[in-house]
Amino acid sequence: MKAATYKSYGSPEVMEISEVDKPFIKDEDRVLIRVVSASVNQYDNLFRKGYLPTRIENGLTKPKTQILGIDVAGTVEAIGENVTKFKVGDSVFGSCVGSHAEYVCPRQDVIALMPNNSTFEEAAAIPCAAQTALQALRDVAQIKAGDKVLIYGASGGVGHFAVQLARYYGAEVTAVCSTSNIGWVRDLGAHHVIDYTQEDFAHNGKKYTVILDAVGKRTFFSCLRSLTEKGIYITEHPLYPKYHPIQLMMGSVIGSKKAKIHLAKPNGSDLDLLRALMEEGILRPVIEKCFTLNEIAEAHRHVDSGRTKGKVVLKIE
Repeated sequence: MKAATYKSYGSPEVMEISEVDKPFIKDEDRVLIRVVSASVNQYDNLFRKGYLPTRIENGLTKPKTQILGIDVAGTVEAIGENVTKFKVGDSVFGSCVGSHAEYVCPRQDVIALMPNNSTFEEAAAIPCAAQTALQALRDVAQIKAGDKVLIYGASGGVGHFAVQLARYYGAEVTAVCSTSNIGWVRDLGAHHVIDYTQEDFAHNGKKYTVILDAVGKRTFFSCLRSLTEKGIYITEHPLYPKYHPIQLMMGSVIGSKKAKIHLAKPNGSDLDLLRALMEEGILRPVIEKCFTLNEIAEAHRHVDSGRTKGKVVLKIE
């Protein structure tokens, strides 16, 4: 099968299209999926660049796992003996390392049936970013109706889902983004939108129950005066060089204000919830651009820019 691979760490130019072995079902709880669409996340760029924390997991000098991608949407071609949730021919979406390829073989508990009102491209845009936003707000922050939530990086992959999910849970949502994104971010349901090129929210005197830094460009300390007495700051990108994890750990609690690092844990139950919200019209992915598998380097360059509006999707088929 064809796959986008990288045999060394570096710039987007290390990505190439290769012929690799097609995966097959080894474990009885796995599903073979013919990939139609996938998406490109910051996760992929971090691994491709070879930041130190990723090298510890994936090889210090060269990558052990050479196919990137963690979001998948496609059709089921085969199932293991213990698979009960899916049948051959089902359209599914979910999480699976190595999805920038024609086939993947995930466990059944990290995928779900696709929303009945979504395209494969839309479904592929959902899993990683939307689960990250959902778990950060629902599980880490435990938001409730009436909470004041600020989403920093509201026009990005995680951020634009966070705006919609915070609104779903009844919070008063303030979105922070650049000038060109104000209109469509407001349309997602944000009550207030701050243009960070014109105003720093940390100096406007307003307090928030939750500050979700969806792009890893703020620190706990820079947000302290904007948190309520028992407010919580959450960062989604602790691997960025700009943001050192030690700083977060040293200052994880100041008074009754807390800071948390959050990384998503894929699971089928959350995907089922996201599917329901999509079908009810409560949640929708914003896709800025689609690339073909052959354009993988260009897709990485686009995500590297840090100015993605919503999601970037790969058309594999």
